[in-house]
Amino acid sequence: MKVIGLTGSFGTGKTTVASIFRRLGAEILDADRIAHSVIRKGTTAHRKVVEAFGDGVLTGAGSIDRKKLGRMVFGNKRYVRRLNAIVHPAVIDRIKRGIERSKKEIVVIDAPLLVEAHLMNMIDKLLVVKASRENQIKRCVKKFGISKKDVLERIGHQIPIEEKVKMADYIIDNNGKMGETEKQVKRIWEEIWR
Repeated sequence: MKVIGLTGSFGTGKTTVASIFRRLGAEILDADRIAHSVIRKGTTAHRKVVEAFGDGVLTGAGSIDRKKLGRMVFGNKRYVRRLNAIVHPAVIDRIKRGIERSKKEIVVIDAPLLVEAHLMNMIDKLLVVKASRENQIKRCVKKFGISKKDVLERIGHQIPIEEKVKMADYIIDNNGKMGETEKQVKRIWEEIWR
């Protein structure tokens, strides 16, 4: 089994790249999706998030409203660290279990904070997806319905993409059309199998 770490920055197109890998036959462990599940109502992480940030982050039904939480947290580095300290250990544990259970030859960990969360020791190769800042902003505003300021704040809490690119074994430039991105992913897929 080979474990590939897939990262980038907010809005570079990691999800698109992960979906291409899935179609090619890889198992995808999506850290964002796992993070959403670990803070579900009734979980330990849910309780700790509410203790740390108050009832103001809850919906009427008692679930965590991720948009409210995001607005509160992403303007404050101390809050980001506090949230990550609650969520990351549970996410990392689930990723480890996902790798152990996988029957696939290639497992891709799709994690925007792969480097920041110190997951490099879990992977064989690092793949970084990059895109221009302009494209990142455009994509995030459209996909998440947040402001340019919010996008830039979130990007500001991540290691700069240029630093991640320096660490990468593979780089995908996701500024072009979908067909160009697919060609890059297929080329990397073939290299991984060698």
